[in-house]
Amino acid sequence: MTTIVETQPAQPATLSLADFVRDFGPALREAVDQQNPPVFHPEDTCPLRDAVMDGLLRQPFPAQRDVVQAVSALLFDRGEKAAIINAEMGTGKTQMAICTAAVAQAEGYQRSLVICPPHLVYKWRREIKETVPNARVWVLNGADTLARLLQLRQWMKEGYSDVPEFFVMGRVRMRLGYEWTHAFARKRIIGRNGDGQEQEVYAYEVLACPKCGTPYRNEDGDTYRSERFLPEKRLSCQHRHVDGEGHTHVCGEQLWSLVRKEALKDKRKLVMDALKKLPTIGDKTAERLVSTFGEDMLGDMLSDNLYEFTNLMDDSGELVFSDRQAERMERSLSKLEFSLGQGGYQASEFIKRQLPDGYFGMLVVDECHEYKNADSAQGQAFGVLAAKASKVLLLTGTLMGGYADDLFHLLWRANPRRMIEDGYRYRNRSLGGAVMAFMRDHGILKDVFKSTTGCSHKTARGDKSSQRTSKAPGFGPTGICRFVLPYTVFLKLREIGQNVLPSYDEHYVEVAMDDEQRDAYEHLSANLTTVMRQALAKGDSTLLGVVLNALLRWPETCFRAETVKHPRTREVLASVEKLYADDGLTPKEQKLLAICQEEKAKGRRVLVYTTYTGTQDTSSRLKSILTAAGFRTDVLRSTVATDQREDWILDRVDRGIDVLVCNPELVKTGLDLLEFPTIVFMQTGYNVYSLQQAARRSWRIGQRVAVNVYFLGYEQTAQTACLALMAEKIAVSQSTSGDMPDTGLDVLNPNGDSVEMALAKRMLQAV
Repeated sequence: MTTIVETQPAQPATLSLADFVRDFGPALREAVDQQNPPVFHPEDTCPLRDAVMDGLLRQPFPAQRDVVQAVSALLFDRGEKAAIINAEMGTGKTQMAICTAAVAQAEGYQRSLVICPPHLVYKWRREIKETVPNARVWVLNGADTLARLLQLRQWMKEGYSDVPEFFVMGRVRMRLGYEWTHAFARKRIIGRNGDGQEQEVYAYEVLACPKCGTPYRNEDGDTYRSERFLPEKRLSCQHRHVDGEGHTHVCGEQLWSLVRKEALKDKRKLVMDALKKLPTIGDKTAERLVSTFGEDMLGDMLSDNLYEFTNLMDDSGELVFSDRQAERMERSLSKLEFSLGQGGYQASEFIKRQLPDGYFGMLVVDECHEYKNADSAQGQAFGVLAAKASKVLLLTGTLMGGYADDLFHLLWRANPRRMIEDGYRYRNRSLGGAVMAFMRDHGILKDVFKSTTGCSHKTARGDKSSQRTSKAPGFGPTGICRFVLPYTVFLKLREIGQNVLPSYDEHYVEVAMDDEQRDAYEHLSANLTTVMRQALAKGDSTLLGVVLNALLRWPETCFRAETVKHPRTREVLASVEKLYADDGLTPKEQKLLAICQEEKAKGRRVLVYTTYTGTQDTSSRLKSILTAAGFRTDVLRSTVATDQREDWILDRVDRGIDVLVCNPELVKTGLDLLEFPTIVFMQTGYNVYSLQQAARRSWRIGQRVAVNVYFLGYEQTAQTACLALMAEKIAVSQSTSGDMPDTGLDVLNPNGDSVEMALAKRMLQAV
């Protein structure tokens, strides 16, 4: 008797990457440590650098101290040009950078230059003063930047400073061009026109070089009688002359000059105007302060000794300002830079030409990922400053945004020698080829081949082929090991320990549409997708952005009628009627109200992010809905200047606000919104940097309560696909942040494309 036993084919064992790292992480780390010994171990702490940190006014946490030790070992012991602190938002990157700069001072690297977002200039100044004893802080962010730079050049010969010196500059100021005008002398030209008896004598003035007196001529040899006909560019004299030894020289005189931006102001009026910009100070208070203390004393305090100003005492020894007034004024002083009318000057250009190499021992670059763009003027200015400084320290919480070329220009500007060693260099004055080579070596490039067969030829079929290359999210392990790990110190909030921070949780909430909204969306999606398919078949991608933006936006703005038109022909592609009355709530708005009610019952404020704050404004509607439901609500708009937003928000908190509505771009960097432990994203946008920064605004050192972040998205819509791509890009970003992906959007994380192509493919496959 034969027994037949059926066996199922063995299923291959699968193990997720996260599980693999958890199970085999220690062995992998040991192997890596043997092959590539780390620069710093906690047991290798340098006692001299510890002593420097012990002498600071604010002591770093142990984890922060280890970061400073590691960065110092890399820069000063190994002699590397640049280092990166890739620390999670809220870990205290400013504190760690200040400690590193203090260590650099002890190592002999005088003067630290900080470039940061303009609204954080004073925050840096305040934290430096609160951390480094006797620190001298220069703010290079006002209209008097040129005057201060000229003063630095005058003091350059004084040698080693006996106190730590810091120079803080807003990233916008460092690349702002100067005001200039043409500067010519005038030369009288006399001559004759005509022949014989009909000659006429002429005489007129032309523009000439003030140095050599030669009339200025353009490429055609023509002279100019008036400056208003000159080209709008800075000119120089190109007149050539031969000296007594037969050598040819070019004059080279600059035919332009700086101009004053404003006339010299009366100092009393200048100080009065500055005082009235401070919160809680009006005309009467400013007049009383100036009359009591004098404009000279107050002007000196505002520019150099803000602590003395906020602690002003009257004749009886009583403080002039309350604690709350002083706190708010300190936050506002960053914008009060006094100018005596000097012309502006591009600060990076001045430093390049007028100060010697190494004048700044360390360049600290806050939010360094903002300088990744190839053609960014700020990025190019950062490259100039990095070349002049002895050491460069980059600070970021999101080193890359998902694509390999996010890192290329940042690495090139901070540490070009390493990039050149790997063969990435200029070709014909362009880095385009180097960027493409970097992408092919370490990123993901997709080569799309298209072949069509026709029959237009008489004797043979006509075949046509084309190739298109596009980038996709991803950064290879070789690139991480070569360009990230050797120069980067990672720090996560959970690693600080000591119960410094409460819990942090992200929640993806999928919201179902109601029947009418679903039917209208499907109708709009079908019509627009058909139109887009027809356009793409003809090789026309014009409608791609129009269609995708309409499908992402309409579920949020279905309380108004929608008409989608062709961007060129203005032909109506699709239209949808208004679905909700002014007092009617969409499903997502209902969900938002439920979250706000639950949080208010717990005594928690809510921060609501909406990306539609322009022509398709939703923030005003959200404010009306929330106010009608009994919530004290306000909207932060872009009209509030960047350097005033922190104080504006604190003022609303003082008034008892429950909900704050704003675009995440307005608060994505620098602001500590500890008063809003609950954050709700109505939409996210496409920017990984903005999303990650905005999500962590309230989970920072100093937060005492649990933080919850909600991402709301309509199910089975383009919004879900957009959130899915954001999750994938975040996963790639975290691969260069020393961590495995761990976010509330991970449940949506498929293999993706670029934003537009991923959404387009999804819609085209659905019809």
